Amino acid sequence: MTSLPRQRGSKDLWLDAAYDLLISEGIDAVKITTLSKKLNLTRTGFYWFFADIAELHGAMIQRWESRNTGNLIAQCSKESSDICEALFNLMDCWHDPSLFDAGLDLAIRNWARIDPDLQKRLEDADERRINAVVEMFTRHSYSKEQATVRGMTVIYTQIGYFSMQITEEENERLIRAPHYVETFAGVRPEPQDVRRFLQRHTEMDQP
Repeated sequence: MTSLPRQRGSKDLWLDAAYDLLISEGIDAVKITTLSKKLNLTRTGFYWFFADIAELHGAMIQRWESRNTGNLIAQCSKESSDICEALFNLMDCWHDPSLFDAGLDLAIRNWARIDPDLQKRLEDADERRINAVVEMFTRHSYSKEQATVRGMTVIYTQIGYFSMQITEEENERLIRAPHYVETFAGVRPEPQDVRRFLQRHTEMDQP
């Protein structure tokens, strides 16, 4: 006999399914009936966890803010001995989907085009991200003007990268990462900083 919890699923199960649809098909595809069919659960199960589709939308946006913006800010705040190590900490976001989901970020940006309230939250998120990177540069002795321009360059470069849906082999991206760091910082990263970054993502020593 199927238990009631199994018929309902779980809040995370419904939310994960909604994310999958958002990323693959856009917000217009995120409908209760579609989700229930996808999960092979009843519509009643949905209403056990969410009052309506608007509440689901709110939960999706809240999770995006926590996962992407929250993690990015946390990476910028990590202790670092120099600006290059700090930038590598930030670039962990671009190579670890558990820290930053680029597909989700693009889907949110597309959704915001038709939702003014979400557009405002997106603008606030981008401002918080830029401020976090600016503060990171400032901590490493860059002037306010330098830090601001470099911070905007870092964030706008990454937004453009996934908005253009550029596809590269992961190893190719990793090899380029130290050159991005040098471009953003204006100084060449130390070999040990490069080595630690590559080890985190490939478990291989830099030659």
